[in-house]
This record gives sequence, C-alpha cells and structure tokens, in this order.
Amino acid sequence: MAAPRPNPNALVWLLLSVLVIVLDQWSKAWVLSSLPEYQPVVVIDGFWNWFRTYNTGAAFSFLSDAGGWQKYFFTALALGISGLMAWWLRGTARGNWRSAVPYALVIGGAIGNVVDRLVHGHVVDFIQWYIGDHYWPSFNLADAAIVVGAVGIALFGLFEGKPAKKADNANP
Repeated sequence: MAAPRPNPNALVWLLLSVLVIVLDQWSKAWVLSSLPEYQPVVVIDGFWNWFRTYNTGAAFSFLSDAGGWQKYFFTALALGISGLMAWWLRGTARGNWRSAVPYALVIGGAIGNVVDRLVHGHVVDFIQWYIGDHYWPSFNLADAAIVVGAVGIALFGLFEGKPAKKADNANP
C-alpha cells in the first residue's frame, strides 16, 4: 500500500510575489525615466499626483536620516520577514488563499523595496494622495502590496474561526 500523498503546499502563490515585484520594478523604471523629481504631475486634481521622491528609511520616512546603516537594517528585516512568510506558505495548504495571498503580497512588496535599496540606495516613491493641504506620504506599488497583505493577514486571522488546515508535508 502506498504512503498517503501529502497535500500540496501554498508555495505556488510565490508566483503572485513575483508578479508584484515585476509590476513594482516596471512602474519604478517608468517613474525614473518619465517623471520629474519633486514636481507633482496631477492625475486627479485635488486628490492624486504622480510625485517622484525617494525614501532612505521605512514607512513614513522612519529612520531616513540615520546615516546609511538603515539601508542594511531594512534590507535584512525585509529578507527575514519574507523568509518567514515563505516558510509559513510551505506549511499552508495550497487552496487556503486567505492565508496565502496576503503572505505573497507582503513578500512581493518587501522584495520590491529591497531591490530598490540594493540598486539605488533608497526606495523610489511616486504615488501621492492628498485632500486640500493634507498629504499622505508618497508611496509605491510595493508599499501598497505590503499594506494590503498586512490588512489581509490581520482581517483573515481575526475572522478565521479556527486555524486553517495546514498542508501535510511531513511525508514525502
């Protein structure tokens, strides 16, 4: 009698991470080749601009003036979190999209910003939302993927009645 076949894990959802990285890097290449620095280009007057800027820190420019060491710190942090979430994906059943999609979005966004830090020394931001004189800090597609993924992790975790069934990867 054959050994029971393991349930497939959710690592295939890393393809979503790759899509996020590709779209993020494509959008940033467009920004670097097409948008002027620090000058708003109106998309929707009174609400949305393209605004090319750079962030050497993290969310809301946290530690942006720290002298350079933060580039390595945020790179290591993003790689560590991405590795942890990939490990969680390995233990998640492939069909459990409520867990897999948010993890994949966070991984893709984190790696997209790591690419910027390693290639440019900073993260390229270009989406600026505002109402009147109140501006949300500029962000990019990687940042949006991280936020949507984090909200998904929180919401699906909060409203999930019991832990999702994990893939049985212990048996080959």
